[in-house]
Amino acid sequence: MTLALLHTSPVHVPVFDALRDETHPGLELRHIVDETLLDRARAHGPDTVADEVASTLRRAVAEGARAVLCTCSTIGGVAEAVDAGVPVLRVDRPMAAAAVSAGPRVVVLAALESTFGPTAELIEEEAGRAGRPVALVSRLVEGAWARFEAGDTQEYVRRVAAAADEVTDADAIVLAQASMAPARELASTPVPVLSSPRLGLAAGARAVASA
Repeated sequence: MTLALLHTSPVHVPVFDALRDETHPGLELRHIVDETLLDRARAHGPDTVADEVASTLRRAVAEGARAVLCTCSTIGGVAEAVDAGVPVLRVDRPMAAAAVSAGPRVVVLAALESTFGPTAELIEEEAGRAGRPVALVSRLVEGAWARFEAGDTQEYVRRVAAAADEVTDADAIVLAQASMAPARELASTPVPVLSSPRLGLAAGARAVASA
């Protein structure tokens, strides 16, 4: 019973392995890492990597995956649209649904501008499904991605947490990228801070179990 995970950074591998061990022991994960997908999606748009994402996902299914989870917010919509013969999920959809349930005022934090469009579209889609109003505000965490690319994940997470703590007038704060998840524990804002890995993995595990 294998869940394949498509990542655009190797830092996600130990995060999801640890979550699996904590919450879904026995679930087999197969990690696929391709950093070039994000590089090209940022430079030219997510649609430019659609064919490669589709072939990658279909290959994972041919090799035994019962479901696929894309952990990259930028290409999540492209992945979710692939007809691979098994459920293909984007890691941030359950988080978007939780944000909509929390209330109409949602602040989206991201370290990459390319993440804002896909995340906003997803939250608005979930709001439409739920029949709820939503007012989105997007805020870039300045300088954070440079620290991530430099391998300074501690400072990256610290900057994200500091940005979350500046938010006071919202019903929910969405950490748009899976790599931001550790900032949830550092932030001290009274506003609920939502991250995607735990909720996304749970959805993936359910998809595998029902496949």
